[in-house]
Amino acid sequence: MSSDTPYKIDVIVEPMYVEDQSAPEENRYVFAYRVTIENLGTVAARLISRHWIITDANGRDQEVRGKGVVGEQPHLGPGEAFQYTSGAVLDTAVGSMRGSYQMLGDDGTQFDANIAPFTLSIPRTLH
Repeated sequence: MSSDTPYKIDVIVEPMYVEDQSAPEENRYVFAYRVTIENLGTVAARLISRHWIITDANGRDQEVRGKGVVGEQPHLGPGEAFQYTSGAVLDTAVGSMRGSYQMLGDDGTQFDANIAPFTLSIPRTLH
């Protein structure tokens, strides 16, 4: 971790299957995911908007764009973190998500914090 990097946002995602809200017989699979966003840079920044691409096992993409996350636009000083939980509903038992957060540094610089692809799957589906 370089302490002289002005704009570095680390995003960690922990997905989980929500069995009690899912209905596999109706091709409805509900997933929750906990996101931790940490500012590893040297400039404080605000999360302005999000862009997600959700892909199901049939290759269908859903794009989600919007302001902030869970109704908030968190401001993260260097070393600070923000955590939230959200969800997605798929027609298939397996899928993936990827995306980015659009950030605005306190110095006026706009930059993206990329969210690495992660898998959504019901238990015992993937090895």
